[in-house]
Amino acid sequence: MTTTDAVTFWDAVYADRPAPADPRPNVLLAETVPDVSPGDALDLGCGGGDDALWLAQRGWRVTAVDISAVAIERLAGLARSHGLDDRIAGERHDLRESFPEGRFDLVSAHYLHTPFDLDRVAVLRLAAYALRPGGRLLVVDHGSTAPWSWNQDPDVRYPSPHEVAAGIDLDPATWTVERADTPRRTATGLDGRTAEVTDHVLLIRRTT
Repeated sequence: MTTTDAVTFWDAVYADRPAPADPRPNVLLAETVPDVSPGDALDLGCGGGDDALWLAQRGWRVTAVDISAVAIERLAGLARSHGLDDRIAGERHDLRESFPEGRFDLVSAHYLHTPFDLDRVAVLRLAAYALRPGGRLLVVDHGSTAPWSWNQDPDVRYPSPHEVAAGIDLDPATWTVERADTPRRTATGLDGRTAEVTDHVLLIRRTT
């Protein structure tokens, strides 16, 4: 499918979602970041902007990336309304074709799933190479299908964190896997429904 198809799809997804009044970050991001000194962060697939806003509120300089112009424009407005426009730079990228420039202390890739063709291995490898020494790549994937997910395919298979790490195939002399597990939690969808879900969590640190 074309870039136009993907943009149309994701623009519609975010146009249907309410803008967050108060940033509520993804749970695994909030668990990981408090022990890390603020620096430069890259939010891959920033969506509604909660993670980018939350990071900026804690002193991070955030490059927030999404394929959807609706998501990027909404984030720009939210950043201004929260007085964070000097800490958040929104960029529209189709990650099949381009990747943001820069070096980062944190790259967050939360639920980077799409119904369109995407070489996730290549994207995550670029993300790892974009880290400064000491920087971390946090990859959080779905490990189960929530009732409110756009993907209700009963045959979908979610690769484990170890499979994702093996696919990226980073040199252990330069990158270290600090976490690879599958925690379960009770999640709440935008419509207020709750369900028990599984996350696949991979945290990689660049050592040199």
